[in-house]
Amino acid sequence: MFARIRYFVDGKGTNRTMVRLRALLRSNEFYLIPLALVIGTLAGAIVTLMAEIAQIAHVVIFGIPIDVRLSANAYINPWAAMTAPALGGLVLGVMEWWRRRLKISSAVDPIEANALRGGILSMRDSVVVSSQTLISNGCGASVGLEAGYTQIGSGIASLFGKFFNLRRNDLRLMVGCGAAAAIAAAFGAPITGAFYACELIVGVYSVGSAAPILAASLAGALTAQWLGGAPYSIEIPKVSAVGVEQYLALIGLALITSGVGIAVMRSSSMFERLFKWLPVWLRPVIGGLIVGSFALVTPQVLAAGHGAMVLDLFHDMTIGLVAIIIALKVTSCLISLASGFRGGLFFASLFVGSLIGKFFSAVLLLISPNFAIDPLVAMLTGMATLGVAIVGGPLTMSFLVLEMTRNVDVTAVVLAGCIVTSICVRFMFGHSFSTWRLHLRGETIRSANDVGWLRNLTVERLMRSDVGKVPSSTTIAATRSEFPLGSRPGVVIVNNADEYVGLVLLPDLFSSDLDTIADDIQIIELARLTEIVLIPEMNVKSAMAVFDEAEAEMLAVVDSTDSRKVVGFLTETTARRRYVEEIDKATRGVLGALS
Repeated sequence: MFARIRYFVDGKGTNRTMVRLRALLRSNEFYLIPLALVIGTLAGAIVTLMAEIAQIAHVVIFGIPIDVRLSANAYINPWAAMTAPALGGLVLGVMEWWRRRLKISSAVDPIEANALRGGILSMRDSVVVSSQTLISNGCGASVGLEAGYTQIGSGIASLFGKFFNLRRNDLRLMVGCGAAAAIAAAFGAPITGAFYACELIVGVYSVGSAAPILAASLAGALTAQWLGGAPYSIEIPKVSAVGVEQYLALIGLALITSGVGIAVMRSSSMFERLFKWLPVWLRPVIGGLIVGSFALVTPQVLAAGHGAMVLDLFHDMTIGLVAIIIALKVTSCLISLASGFRGGLFFASLFVGSLIGKFFSAVLLLISPNFAIDPLVAMLTGMATLGVAIVGGPLTMSFLVLEMTRNVDVTAVVLAGCIVTSICVRFMFGHSFSTWRLHLRGETIRSANDVGWLRNLTVERLMRSDVGKVPSSTTIAATRSEFPLGSRPGVVIVNNADEYVGLVLLPDLFSSDLDTIADDIQIIELARLTEIVLIPEMNVKSAMAVFDEAEAEMLAVVDSTDSRKVVGFLTETTARRRYVEEIDKATRGVLGALS
């Protein structure tokens, strides 16, 4: 008995238990569901806590009632409006200055982690990003908390996944579970959270991922509800049915929001250039002062705009006032992000989209009362379609409307608008706001689909280093003697400086046509592909493109683009076989099969 106690005390028993638990999680996706429930519960609790902290910060800093959202107030103290965003910006500016001084790499978000890193996220970075998002929103900057929610939810999921040593596909799935739970908890909408994860974080609708993501999403929503209600839940009254004649008008609204979304994303880089000439610590201070000055015109520009959206849904507003709020809110969001505040445009896009819908319905009523549409339906359509244009996820936004209204008729027209917007933005622009910001940093990803394996599958990993080399002055007969037929696919020819000058395939080297002249002809006369080579950093897809263009069976690998020193060789057969194997693994992950 004492031996058994010592066995568990010294950790051996615990280690064996962990090994068995890890093996169980890797053996069948069914066992990922309990882990998803734990992740969802933790994410829901943290989202609720963050929302409460932000609201308390608004109450303390701006002196607003505890039960009123910041952006829904009719009046904000001018001193608080000007100083709070500036001081919050100073904190963030100093943090960014310190990060650059210590040369700490930028934090990775869930989309980038799943697309390029197999779901690996730093928990430390996730805590920092979530804290910065909380500071940004708490001081009144025009950003939402959703980016912080998904960051911390995904960070927790990645931490669990790494602890249990999950496979690449399972780790990516857990990151999606964390994000799903965060969004579900924020809006009290579990289906929306699940589709958010599938469309934006995991990148595919997977058979195998459905159960864990839904479990995490439900756990997050129920946890937030148990702790006091979803922070961003919105109750919409029953809306009128949408007639067929209104569909065309709302599709027109979808096209308008597509253009607005593209303009917003294009403008983001321009606003960033406006702040680049300032010291990094000063940028958010100036941005905060500008946002604060806008708040003197209307407090609706502050924070994400949740209170303002609920307020504007049911109040009559003049066309001019709606246009002013749209312009100020969009500008405030772009300035906040460009100057260095942390956050996203998830809820801001919903708020601005609803105002665009309200503006559209009012203008349509002035032009032709016969084509008038329900302002509430127009606002819901504008909200969802601008969300699709900027954030992405047509089904995510459609189900958000469904869970808000419980109205299938309205959801149907919103879905139609979301599909039109998605196609339009994809065709004319090609990115959501998240992937566009990555594009500005030099990345080429357009979604969270896993392409990290493709980048990792480089020529350096695939090539053989036992390359056969002969000097260019060697005769064909001598080369035949050194490299018998069948010993390797080909021979690389080098000059006196050991630099690549061409290659010859062994079947060509042993051609019967050369038998009579093999002692007299130098190998350089048979050289092929003298200018076409591979470099170790190329990924397999780029390498296959070179093979196709050159119509080659084998290519030499040189040290770099500036060097001709041969370090190995790669055959087309090897490259294609490995590429197909990796594609097969990725496909099995999508279908939920065991790898």
